[in-house]
Amino acid sequence: MALVQAAPGTVLITGTTSGVGLFATKALIERGWKVFAANRSVSRAQKAASGIGLPLGSPKQLEHIEMDLGDLKSVRIGVKNLLESLDSPLDALVCNAAVYLPRLRKPQRSNQGYEISMATNHFGHFLLIQLLLENLSKSSRPVWQGRTWGVEPARVVILGTVTANNKELGGKIPIPAPADLGDLSGFEQGFCDPISMASGKRFKPGKAYKDSKLCNMITTQELHRRFQASPILFSSLYPGCVAKTKLFRNTPKLFQWLFPWFQKLITGGFVSETLAGERVAKVVADPQFAVSGVHWSWGNRQRKNRQQFSQELSDRVMDPLTSKKVWDLSMKLVGL
Repeated sequence: MALVQAAPGTVLITGTTSGVGLFATKALIERGWKVFAANRSVSRAQKAASGIGLPLGSPKQLEHIEMDLGDLKSVRIGVKNLLESLDSPLDALVCNAAVYLPRLRKPQRSNQGYEISMATNHFGHFLLIQLLLENLSKSSRPVWQGRTWGVEPARVVILGTVTANNKELGGKIPIPAPADLGDLSGFEQGFCDPISMASGKRFKPGKAYKDSKLCNMITTQELHRRFQASPILFSSLYPGCVAKTKLFRNTPKLFQWLFPWFQKLITGGFVSETLAGERVAKVVADPQFAVSGVHWSWGNRQRKNRQQFSQELSDRVMDPLTSKKVWDLSMKLVGL
């Protein structure tokens, strides 16, 4: 079998101040990629990168841009600044940034008036993708196919979660409630105060996070359906339960202490930030992941040297009518 090897490229990653995004940045730089890191705070992102020894090699391998995914105006400004600074098209986009605020009693609002977890995790990334599709379509990353050089397709990679897929046990957990967008009446009514859930129902902060990640995974599948003829591949992944990430910094201290042990000893789902970052880097860079419409997983129970597989997704993710409605309403709510 011919050895397929792709050259390093250029990638934009959101949310690199800690966790999966930070260690995916490290893994990609070690592969020779150039990374643009998009964060609300450039200084925090620089400090985090420095803390794990980045940038490695040439300083030009890592550049930081200011972008608050929870503010659509900031996303537009950040994309404008990024496009003006690029020497060549992006080869990949990783939508990783997320907020999880399970202890809120009432919803926080974005500058556009939207509930903050949906605004950051879904709307910000949805707009970012739309604004970068044209640039990504111009990617021409070389790939050696054994006898000749070819071009590796650009990739959009979105971080999903087991809790948004009710085909898996983690997606059936009833507390606070499984991810479910209902009839999307909350989106239809403009998603501003007093509305805080996509379904239009009562605010549940933990469920708001799950719903936003369900929208992320729906977006991946709808992108795949709409742009099958484009030179871009769209996929999502669940790298395993990164139980020590700062995503959980707003949970009770006892939960933060117990949760990693629970995932290690009871569920077997625990993965380190380093391993999760490596898995993201593989989905971004490696030729064997050049498949569109796939939700990559390594299983809910982690086993040494387990290979990736395409995880079956629930009807809540795959239903084409719901997906179209999420797409159309999201386009309207982000101002496109």
